[in-house]
Amino acid sequence: MACDGRCRITTNSDFKTSTTRQRVAGVSENNHSLARRAGFEMVGTAVMDGETNSTLATFELTKGLAPTSAPRELFADLFEDLSDETRSLLADPQVATLGVKTDGSAATNAPKAPQSLKDSGLSRIQVCDLILKQIYLHGHLLGVDIAKNARLPYNLIDESLRFLKDEKCIEVTSGDFLGRASYRFSLTELGRTRAREAFEQCRYVGPAPVSLESYVAQCRLQAVAGIKCDAERLMEAFHGMVIGPELLDEVGPAVCSGRSIFIYGPPGNGKSTVARGLGRFLNRYSGDIYVPYAITTENSIITIFDPTLHIVTDNHDSENSNGRETTSGDQRQRLEATVDLRWRRVKRPVVITGGELTLDQLELRFNKVSNFYQAPVQLKANGGVFLIDDFGRQIVSPKELLNRWIVPLEERIDYLTLNTGKKFSVPFELLIIFSTNLDPHELVDEAFLRRIRHKIRIGAPSPEMYSQIFQLACEQRKVPFDERAVQYLFANHYAHGRTPRSSDPRDLLEIAQSICRFRNQRFVLSQKLLEEATSRFFCEV
Repeated sequence: MACDGRCRITTNSDFKTSTTRQRVAGVSENNHSLARRAGFEMVGTAVMDGETNSTLATFELTKGLAPTSAPRELFADLFEDLSDETRSLLADPQVATLGVKTDGSAATNAPKAPQSLKDSGLSRIQVCDLILKQIYLHGHLLGVDIAKNARLPYNLIDESLRFLKDEKCIEVTSGDFLGRASYRFSLTELGRTRAREAFEQCRYVGPAPVSLESYVAQCRLQAVAGIKCDAERLMEAFHGMVIGPELLDEVGPAVCSGRSIFIYGPPGNGKSTVARGLGRFLNRYSGDIYVPYAITTENSIITIFDPTLHIVTDNHDSENSNGRETTSGDQRQRLEATVDLRWRRVKRPVVITGGELTLDQLELRFNKVSNFYQAPVQLKANGGVFLIDDFGRQIVSPKELLNRWIVPLEERIDYLTLNTGKKFSVPFELLIIFSTNLDPHELVDEAFLRRIRHKIRIGAPSPEMYSQIFQLACEQRKVPFDERAVQYLFANHYAHGRTPRSSDPRDLLEIAQSICRFRNQRFVLSQKLLEEATSRFFCEV
């Protein structure tokens, strides 16, 4: 029975076990909490009839979620004498499917939720091990929380719970009126033994992983190649930056191709800024992408989602300090039947590495204690921008680093190796940018340069562009711009052999601002203050 609008259900049912009778007096609060997780709002309570030892349960449920396929009746022995009306409510998948949160605004390329174990790409033993480890860590868990933690539809968890109960690995210690999803599960002695064995194999206890095949297919759907790009859109993405039309004419085709870019030129002229602007362009005009918490292949788990790199745009974790969901029922109309919650919707990542980059960071990192892998940086950057800044200044030699990239750049496929020696391929669908202030011909040979489709030189700014950059820096710091400051810099410094850099206005203003703050003076860009700032900044080393 689906609840359309509001429905009031009253039952008068005898409970067969004393354990259940003892729980009835306190069931109201739990029911309210469970109803909220299911997308309902419960009004009412449950009280014990002392004369008949029966329970009179009266409650209201507001409009719930769209039904999915109704799972089989489990553990019905706890509630043998419920009325037909109440049984139909407990069998309603709207009630059975709990703990699901979606915002209904997923992109059209959102990964579809699995409707069966086969669709999930997981084996029965993988799901059962994940359940056993969850319960082992928490002591006992509600069915709704097991599904929520695993990010799987409850009907998939439901089948594995039944299997584990038949195997005498778990037991039901209590239950509420909202169906099997509200049952509380704990481990038996056999279950604890099985859980410890599962921990020895792998200590991962996060959201269920997705299959490698699903990950490859999703990466192809959200590749950076083929994105529509024109001068107007690029200018909007670089808003707040000063960039010349000549540079736009070079950057634009590189973005359209989705191929690698080699940016070179003297330091301090915006090479990193260009990379961030490209990331902003991708996020603004190519939409969000989906990144899985983890993938599985060859019975190994590899974590990919990284909250330090991936900025989420969904609301899967929107709960307040009291543990109550902050999303309303109207915002959660789409269930896990629509979106696979094992994936997070994120902005296209912009990953920047510098001189600290090593070859080890480009390979799978195996944790010998936990027995699972962490993805390399280029895998986390799939669908976004990967900037290798200060190229040529890494600990590893440029030749070794470049040899690692030859195959991915040519075939858009990367090969990773497990601890067992087994190799597998993953997509290399990202916009990779090499940035250096060294002479490219001293770093790489012609064979490698041929594989990098686009080479862009970013030189020193012209006096006109320098003035625009200085004016923008003043506006950002709310300081009146004075053209005489730029004239002073060119007449006294840049005209005497010093090359202007696009970063100089920002650095000089920050020094001048610090001087004024220390002296408790109003920040006014006078010639005296500028002379003092330049003497500190343009020191002879």
